[in-house]
Amino acid sequence: MTTTREHGAALTSDEAGGASSGAPPPPRRGGRIFFGWYIVAAGFVLSATLGGLMFHAFGQYVVVLEAEFGWSRTSLSIAFSIQMVESGLLGPIQGWALDRFGPRRIMLVGITIFGFGFLLLSQINTLTGFYIAFVVIALGLSAGAGMGTMVAVVNWFSRRRALAIGISTAGFAFGGVLQPGVAWSLEHIGWRETAIASGVIVIAVGLPLAGLMRHRPAQYGYGVDGDPPRRNQAGDGWLADFDPGEVNFTLQQALRTRAFWLIAVGHAASLLVVGAVMVHFVSHVTESLDYSLAQAANLLLVMTVTSVIGMLGGGYLGDRLPMRYILTVAMLGHMASLLVLTLWISLWGALAFTVIHGLAFGVRGPLTQAIRADYFGRAAFGTVMGFSSLIIIIGMVLGPIVAGLSYDLTGSYRTGFVGLALVAGLGSLLFLASTRPAPPPSHRGGRSVSTEASGAIAAGYH
Repeated sequence: MTTTREHGAALTSDEAGGASSGAPPPPRRGGRIFFGWYIVAAGFVLSATLGGLMFHAFGQYVVVLEAEFGWSRTSLSIAFSIQMVESGLLGPIQGWALDRFGPRRIMLVGITIFGFGFLLLSQINTLTGFYIAFVVIALGLSAGAGMGTMVAVVNWFSRRRALAIGISTAGFAFGGVLQPGVAWSLEHIGWRETAIASGVIVIAVGLPLAGLMRHRPAQYGYGVDGDPPRRNQAGDGWLADFDPGEVNFTLQQALRTRAFWLIAVGHAASLLVVGAVMVHFVSHVTESLDYSLAQAANLLLVMTVTSVIGMLGGGYLGDRLPMRYILTVAMLGHMASLLVLTLWISLWGALAFTVIHGLAFGVRGPLTQAIRADYFGRAAFGTVMGFSSLIIIIGMVLGPIVAGLSYDLTGSYRTGFVGLALVAGLGSLLFLASTRPAPPPSHRGGRSVSTEASGAIAAGYH
């Protein structure tokens, strides 16, 4: 039976804040489900909602806005890039805040802003207004989704961490299931009305789910993976919520490792393909294959199914095999899929792309998070991930712009897609070379870090 923290034990600032903003989950007793899986389920639904209504749907908005206002695809791609740049620049601050205050409060604010951004989008009439709306959406999305869920899941799981991340992030891919509905709404109801409805749905669904998020299991009487909690031999400092044998890097220690940079740049290379596909896939198939918006959405649905399979399968394998090898294969899949889409212009080529890209995207997505937690620990995961986003975001920014410029200058995506595919292939070598770093100097005698370093980790510095 899981024991709870002793009465009167000192609370961390995060725990105190969490206690004031919502009731803690009950301790697990008997055969009850470990509360970490409720966090995973909430992350799945939240990711499906936010990802389905904006990230997957962005390419469909590109088509209808281009038709109504005549804006170029490069101009529309810039909006997506603005969103990604803002998310990347806010990453270090967000990561520090998540490590310091926990994910729940940050996500509640972010989801509210995200929903308001949709309402702004519904009122735009100029390209400048479109950009402003996406700045607000980016602010809300960066605070209300992905990284917050990852910080929670990483802290609640260890042995089954890759699988837990895979399930929670599968929601993002599962958001593709919404695309036929989004396409129908855009075509038959209107894009303004669709944006308003999306904002309402985000707030109505997102706020209750964000309220389920909890930061560290020891704060509520749990151990990681549902094991009995173990107290740190160093005492009741900031690291009292971590097991004595854990290896935890500070931000500065992680930055000094080769693995940090190889993973970050490899991740950015993969997002060159992902960003270009998210923005331009619908435009590419509607033009090259003369498909309707609804037919293109059906291809996105196929991609969704294969992505979910990839995430679940990748999470399962990631808990059992070296993740860098799996990531290497996934990057080669990104390269192959984009080459197929570009060079095999047919229904079968488009279907082959959706299967290969969906599997590669699904396998790679959760493992790029899990490998960081595996290498650098839980204590400063949000901060490490946040600073990684400064590099990662380069791929999401450049991918859509390169593809958009290729189309605007040559009338075809061919040159841009082939170039992005080759860069993704080179990225596979970076993951292959990203071996596990040696434990940091502060890891002595089975203790995760020295007591003196605990305050530095809390701030993200050493």
